[in-house]
Amino acid sequence: MRQILEGVAFLHRSNVVHLDLKPQNILLTSVDPLGDIKIVDFGLSRMVSSTQELREIMGTPEYVAPEILNYEPISTATDMWSIGVLAYVMLTGTSPFLGDDKQETFLNISQINISYTEEELEGLEQPAIEFMKSLLIKEPQNRATAEECLQHPWLQQPAEGKGEMKERLEGGADGPASPPAEEDEEEDEEEGPVREELIVVAAYTLGQCRQSQSEKEAMTPEQKAVSKRFKFEEPFSALQEVPGGFIY
Repeated sequence: MRQILEGVAFLHRSNVVHLDLKPQNILLTSVDPLGDIKIVDFGLSRMVSSTQELREIMGTPEYVAPEILNYEPISTATDMWSIGVLAYVMLTGTSPFLGDDKQETFLNISQINISYTEEELEGLEQPAIEFMKSLLIKEPQNRATAEECLQHPWLQQPAEGKGEMKERLEGGADGPASPPAEEDEEEDEEEGPVREELIVVAAYTLGQCRQSQSEKEAMTPEQKAVSKRFKFEEPFSALQEVPGGFIY
């Protein structure tokens, strides 16, 4: 979570919002030896400014923020909601707002129907619970920022050793085992249930920063592979700035 937040904080300092943070987009550079975290898939990301609003309805149903469903302005706080959902999934092994269908999922998100019962949070320390609660707040301006999260008491505790983490990923320790390795992605898709990952209901932007379908088709496999990677030292020249409003 520290590494994820460091990446998200970097994006937000660059006026970039990812808008599709979820376990499938959090990968490891290697499993053995255990590598670093990488945030991938910037297909929905946007550049925003403080002059005009950005409103779009898109994302992965389980991880979209209430303001997206309500067609309200998108800001860096929108990513922070997804971080809160991601933390809940990582710590409990369950998706906090997932319903039997998309409509129920969206209703749970809009009404903040989330369980903090002892049964759901068994074994979790209070700082971890408070971390999630600081992000899963309906009002975007009241959510913790990425920089604030990095200073949260939960993340000030000693980091889990890589050996312990590897054991957890391999199922040798208590807790959900779900190594985010790229090579397992295709196999998981074949064996697991089919789930609709993306919703695009309506969109309002003052600029265009996604590639057209024809441009995507013209890309070579190598270019497509490169476009999926994110390196902190690279500029975001591929993204055209879309005016948008921050909510503090």
